[in-house]
Amino acid sequence: MSTQTYSSIPAAGSPSHSEAWALTEAARRIAMAIERAAAAEELQIPAANRELRDAIRLNWRLWTIFQAELTLETNPVPMDLRQNMLTLCQFVDNHTIICLRDLEPNQIKTLIDINRNIAQGLLEGLNRVLDNEAKQAQSNAQSGNAAPVSRGSLNTNA
Repeated sequence: MSTQTYSSIPAAGSPSHSEAWALTEAARRIAMAIERAAAAEELQIPAANRELRDAIRLNWRLWTIFQAELTLETNPVPMDLRQNMLTLCQFVDNHTIICLRDLEPNQIKTLIDINRNIAQGLLEGLNRVLDNEAKQAQSNAQSGNAAPVSRGSLNTNA
């Protein structure tokens, strides 16, 4: 198992931001492991593929957590979106098994792309919420109403 530490862990309080960060971090680890394995010129060398397999397994655990959360009755995500995400979770499960079996970089890059696209969507949604809150606060300030407390800003350069 890799002892690599996380980079720029987000502050608590924004589950979507944390999820986007986790997806981006998992994608980064997989991409770095692919580069190192390619530099070793042979994915079948145990030391070269161990880091890659560990990164893929980390990603798989992340998607398993998403899947478990989406199946909770108390989950606030609308049912249609939940069903779409569960379908994506199932695809990630099946594709991960193929990736772990074959260690084919082009197949593995599909996992990276999925993570980055979902993370980007989460961050765009959060930025829209923050923009709306800022506009509401400005409107409230202009009309003399108390402004809501800001949740801060997001670093989308992950």
